[in-house]
Amino acid sequence: MKFAHLADCHIGSWRDPKLRDISTEAFVKAVDTCIEKEVDFILIAGDLFHTSLPSIDRLKQTVIKLKQLKDKNIPVYIIAGSHDFSPSGKTMLDVLENAGLLTNVAKGKAIENKIKLNFTTDSKTGAKITGMLGKRGSLEKGYYESLERESLEHEIGYKIFLFHSLLSELKPKEMENVDAHPISLLPKNFNYYAGGHPHFVKNIKMDGYGIIAYPGPLFPNNFKELEELGNGGFYIVDTEKESINWQPIQIYNTQNIKIGCSHKTPEQINEEIMENIKGRELINTIVTIRLEGTLESGKISDIDFKEIFGKLYEKSAYFVMKNTHALTTKEFEEIKIETHSVEETENKLIDEHLGQIKLKCMDTKKEKELTKELMEVLSTEREEDEKVADFEKRIKKDMAKILSL
Repeated sequence: MKFAHLADCHIGSWRDPKLRDISTEAFVKAVDTCIEKEVDFILIAGDLFHTSLPSIDRLKQTVIKLKQLKDKNIPVYIIAGSHDFSPSGKTMLDVLENAGLLTNVAKGKAIENKIKLNFTTDSKTGAKITGMLGKRGSLEKGYYESLERESLEHEIGYKIFLFHSLLSELKPKEMENVDAHPISLLPKNFNYYAGGHPHFVKNIKMDGYGIIAYPGPLFPNNFKELEELGNGGFYIVDTEKESINWQPIQIYNTQNIKIGCSHKTPEQINEEIMENIKGRELINTIVTIRLEGTLESGKISDIDFKEIFGKLYEKSAYFVMKNTHALTTKEFEEIKIETHSVEETENKLIDEHLGQIKLKCMDTKKEKELTKELMEVLSTEREEDEKVADFEKRIKKDMAKILSL
């Protein structure tokens, strides 16, 4: 048996015109690779799309590739991730499933206040697949706490569990402030745990749990990930060879320029960047420039980015982007929250303000959960051709449901 494990495709994540198709291109290339490698089926552990209701253009290209897989008799098994999930219950995954292009395996029913998950059996291999959806702010934890485990753990056969959560035991140091779940929340005795959500590449075998794997994103989703990952990829698992291999997906080359600017003038920084790129070939390359530290004199605007960008594009760079968030002057040093993701920033700000508004019959834990649910609703995007009035009405209805109004 051979299968592919994808996660965090985030189709439609980049907004810049030169990058907005890049996540779609990565998905197309991943599907082509799966067909070439003759996998039996594909797992997608959440966040196929960057929003629960993607644009028509992104959806069209995705459907074309899913239809190609269907014609090749390569099933796709999926769960909703924190971006696929919608508080209203509406998600494009439902439409794709009804069209027969994929199967959402996070299915079950409530029995005596317990969630009983069903298995989906792959017809070609006999693999038994199930999983749990992911929600923003790790709010899926309540589902795991209500999970009926005995039937899952005692089921015989090759079993796969899809999940979209960060596990505490596998959390890297740079994510120490990010919400995570202990591995004990997962049901035991599965052969393979297909993870998604944290954007790092890792697989490990743990006693009682089998192989736990995170393939990372199909393509980096922000400036920092471009620096650290360069490109994305996914796993191909071969059970007969007992192998798990990470398959890189490269759309463009990447080149990172990082300059420490403390005790330097803008003129010195200009010279250092120009020297850094001297003699380099940058054809079809995404270039990132990160500047950090406190300038000896002058202003950040004195750095001649126009000249720097122009030189890079002369060298046929595909796209150039800069980050000066950690660059300050002696006259003004901006106070920052040190975070590595939007989610982490949100968590820090929520924790800082918890309890400032006294809510009856609500502890800080419940207040935090309520705040995250409200933020999730407010981050919902307007649907294609949806009138503003209808959009506002839908948001108000979702908020009223959360607030039990």
